[in-house]
Amino acid sequence: MQMLKKLFGFDPLQTTVKKEILAGITTFLTMSYILAVNPTMFSQLEGMPIGAVFTSTALAAIIGSLVMAFWGKLPFGLAPGMGLNAFFVYSVCLGMGYSWQFALTAVFLEGLIFILLTVTNIREAIVNAIPSSLRNAIGAGIGLFIAFIGLSSAGIVVSDEATLVSLGDITSGPALLASAGIIITGYMYARNVPGAILAGIMATMIIGIPMGITEFNGIISQPESITPIFCKFEFENIFTTDMLIVVFTLLFIDMFDTIGTLIGVCTKSNMIEKNGNIRRAKEALMADAIATTAGAMLGTSTTTTYIESAAGVAQGGRSGLTAFTVAACFAVAVFFSPLFLSIPAAATAPALIIVGLMMMEPILKIPFDDFTESIPAFVCIIMMPLTYSISNGILLGMITYVLLNLICGSYRKITPAMYILTILFISKYIFI
Repeated sequence: MQMLKKLFGFDPLQTTVKKEILAGITTFLTMSYILAVNPTMFSQLEGMPIGAVFTSTALAAIIGSLVMAFWGKLPFGLAPGMGLNAFFVYSVCLGMGYSWQFALTAVFLEGLIFILLTVTNIREAIVNAIPSSLRNAIGAGIGLFIAFIGLSSAGIVVSDEATLVSLGDITSGPALLASAGIIITGYMYARNVPGAILAGIMATMIIGIPMGITEFNGIISQPESITPIFCKFEFENIFTTDMLIVVFTLLFIDMFDTIGTLIGVCTKSNMIEKNGNIRRAKEALMADAIATTAGAMLGTSTTTTYIESAAGVAQGGRSGLTAFTVAACFAVAVFFSPLFLSIPAAATAPALIIVGLMMMEPILKIPFDDFTESIPAFVCIIMMPLTYSISNGILLGMITYVLLNLICGSYRKITPAMYILTILFISKYIFI
């Protein structure tokens, strides 16, 4: 126990080894979809083999989660981030017409800047500058966002030209399987079944076999080399205007996605210091920065802390041992990719939806009778799922908070750091 405490910050009064391992496996299962999504997305770019991207994605997740385990000592898994990979492929490469080497250079520079910002405590200061009502709103907003991801990945919620979103066909296919999984997982939670989320994922996956949704494509495969994409940078384009825009955009998205995840998950799990600050926030942010830099060298997009870590925290994860288990699972997945990729999205969707519910609890701490607090909080909550972005929710919530309190005469609640952040946020929407 002393060794676990020293290595991972393990506290036997808060959790157990069994809970931590179950939490790590649960987090891995809810975020392992990136092993399928990332290679498919990047394979659209000429010169990025799908096998090499699969290996680099797994390696980036391993490195990031290990740094979080040993340095951050927090139960968060890291991997190349969704949204950030889409910006890499569809905006920078296919949209702006730049090479993937250019985009990797931007990610690498972003990582270095993040390390500098973290060392100088600027990122931690930004985290601590967010008022308590917005912190509680971030947790609730992420809950809705996670649930929406689960609902859409299972086909329960689908796109619609007339109404933007609509109800999918819940009488068959993945939507039916996910609906059954919600009932199964909910029953296990109601009965206090140990490892309810993980058990729900496995039960749903098994039910999907006779339905033809869970398909096994093998067990073991040889990892492919990352040589074609390793350290492929275009440093000659560092001082271009487009490089500046791309790096700045990545900085904003990644910074506030990570900050939102840390605040939301830590608030829900009571991992907050007595002064209201996030426990070991600087170390967690540094893990994110190092993982991003390493991921760029390996040949993948920005590596970030996953909101799906909330599933592991809900399972009882409280220390770096959970993150270490996530890293171990990704290491196994490198060799057993066909087996792990057999878990359908419909099997992990119920976990995300149930976790989304549990993430809503901090909303009770928002003072709804004070509209200078509740309106910005509501903007933060609602804009996360509706814009499919944690960072947009935080930025718009903060802008609303400062402007509303300013015109209402409650300027004493606004710190100098909040003024600076609001100016930067407004500038981001105007110029980027």
